[in-house]
Amino acid sequence: MSSLVSDVMTRNVVSVRERAQYKDIILIMRERGFSACPVLNADDAVVGVVSEDDLLVKEAYVGKSAPGLLARRLNRMKATGMTARQLMTHPAVSIRPDAPVAEAARIMHAKHVKRLPVVTADGRLVGIVSRVDLLGVYDRPDSEIEAEIRKRVIVDEFVMDASAFTIAVVSGVVTISGSVEHLDVAANLLDEIRKVDGVVAVRDRLSYPQH
Repeated sequence: MSSLVSDVMTRNVVSVRERAQYKDIILIMRERGFSACPVLNADDAVVGVVSEDDLLVKEAYVGKSAPGLLARRLNRMKATGMTARQLMTHPAVSIRPDAPVAEAARIMHAKHVKRLPVVTADGRLVGIVSRVDLLGVYDRPDSEIEAEIRKRVIVDEFVMDASAFTIAVVSGVVTISGSVEHLDVAANLLDEIRKVDGVVAVRDRLSYPQH
């Protein structure tokens, strides 16, 4: 079964309030070894994220120009900001705890972020997930991956004979061969195998009637 964000996230999250001061934020980050912190409002909802990049704007752009009108305005605001609310990037890019790990990976890649605050439906912070947390899924032994494909996917979900398939798993890359009754069955089977934790790629060697 595919892992959820709640399975891999860090639950003990260090956050700051909107009114947190510039120097206090830096101190927290240095003491805890973090490069970013979620920012919470008075209702404990995540309203943004303040990162090292946000804080460095003060040093990089005070008295200097930045390319583009919007960039100049944003950098000017952050360069003169003193609180988390003024410095943070908002709205925060976040994810729900019941989302699949694969979805978190897609969001991180698309948004070019290294971590995501994990929030409930009402925006309350319950954890944080980083790229390192997601990569941990791929530490799974090949033998466990193969066993899950045979038992949970082939036998339990597709009600087929696992012995009718030849499956090889090497460094998370699955190669599967065997016969199925239809192209749609092959496509669905391959999709489910790709969702198995630890699977890096799937090589299709399945055969099926062409008509």
